[in-house]
Amino acid sequence: MKKLFAFLALAGVAGFAAAADGNAKAADNKVAMCIGCHGIPGYKATFPEVYQVPMLGGQSAKYIEAALNAYKKGERKNPSMRGIAAGLSDQDIADVAAYYAQQK
Repeated sequence: MKKLFAFLALAGVAGFAAAADGNAKAADNKVAMCIGCHGIPGYKATFPEVYQVPMLGGQSAKYIEAALNAYKKGERKNPSMRGIAAGLSDQDIADVAAYYAQQK
């Protein structure tokens, strides 16, 4: 029985890692790469096609986290965003999401 509990405990730790809590202050140095596109009202990117770049300030942290994770996994296809998201840790994503969620 002890082996079963030990296995379940290890499986829980490995399979169900807690989501990182975002720290908006820790994101100050992490958002520099975002501002060039997402910080310009009305900005339109031209790669891979012309599209309106959304403003991130005031968006839900959960939405931003979900979007960044989808880019990281390749579920969202923008190559620029995929490249940026691929270099972010779970903590980075949580921090960036918290930073933008607190803005108005």
